[in-house]
Amino acid sequence: MGTRDSSGRRWISTVRLGPKSQIVIPKEVRDMFGLNPGDTLLLLADTERGIALVNPAEHAQLMDKLLGGPPPDGGEEQ
Repeated sequence: MGTRDSSGRRWISTVRLGPKSQIVIPKEVRDMFGLNPGDTLLLLADTERGIALVNPAEHAQLMDKLLGGPPPDGGEEQ
C-alpha cells in the first residue's frame, strides 16, 4: 500500500523483489504515468543516489549523445 501526496504528483510506497528479482510497479503509479504492459522504461542506477525508472522518450537527446545518435534509418538498433 502506498500514499499519494496532496498534489497528486508524488507517490511513496515499498515494493518487494520477487523470486526472479522483478518488482511490481503499483497500479496507482502505473495510472499516474499511463504505463501499460509492454511499455519500455529506462533504468538509471547510481550506487550513491539509487535507482530510477524513466520514460526513454523524455531522455532521447541524452541517449543520442551516449549512444552516438539515432540509427541512420530512424529504426531501432539491433
